[in-house]
Amino acid sequence: MRWTPGALLLLCGSLHATEPPLRFAVADSWAMPTVALEDGRPSGGILYDTMDSLARHLGLRAEFHVLARARIQKAMAQGEVDVRCYAAPAWLPDPSADYLWSAPLFRQRNLLVSTSPIPAVVKLGDLPRQHIGTVLSYTYAPLQPLFDANLLIRDDARNEQQVLQKLVVGRYRYAIASQWTLDWFNKTQASDNPLHGVALVQDQAVGCYVRNDPAVPGEQILGTLRQMKESGEIDAIVQRYVDSAPPAQTSATP
Repeated sequence: MRWTPGALLLLCGSLHATEPPLRFAVADSWAMPTVALEDGRPSGGILYDTMDSLARHLGLRAEFHVLARARIQKAMAQGEVDVRCYAAPAWLPDPSADYLWSAPLFRQRNLLVSTSPIPAVVKLGDLPRQHIGTVLSYTYAPLQPLFDANLLIRDDARNEQQVLQKLVVGRYRYAIASQWTLDWFNKTQASDNPLHGVALVQDQAVGCYVRNDPAVPGEQILGTLRQMKESGEIDAIVQRYVDSAPPAQTSATP
């Protein structure tokens, strides 16, 4: 049988259309500039752009599954999603050979945030017993002993933007948020009174991990992420969202 160029194009397009998508986990607790969620679907942000670009580099269709953060690891274990980004091995209850980890791609800096700058050193262990703004299901390792001992009390919200909004209206004196979210919040609020980072809670490297499954091109995914990082593409995506944000004023470390 002789194949015409047009028929070959149609065949290639049909084969590409039948390839399984690359399924990404998206936490419903993420806020800008990490991910923008509109009607329950991601539409922009640092991680959305990174994951979408990864899929395009691989010639695959990206499929985003928005899940409660507490559900993501179960979805990975059950094969409902293939890739989770913005995570660290220490966050998994039982890291195993079932997953392949990328090199570090981002840094997560969690800050203790206040409505006013505090000139004195803020030491987390010396804070009097009080409510602290936190995100539901998030683990804050340096503060966990204080939460366990009931020396500090979690006041959970669905995402970091809601945590900061509650801080602004006086629900508590301090909240925890990432540097990215704090900068974005200050940039986008109409108020002339920015929020301030007053202590560093945790600074850690985060990356992506992939199910170690023959049906998932794990090594290709990790290699492509490495190339995206080494070429500066991932850093350029980050800078596109954070460059114009005013820097948070971190006056002290724990």
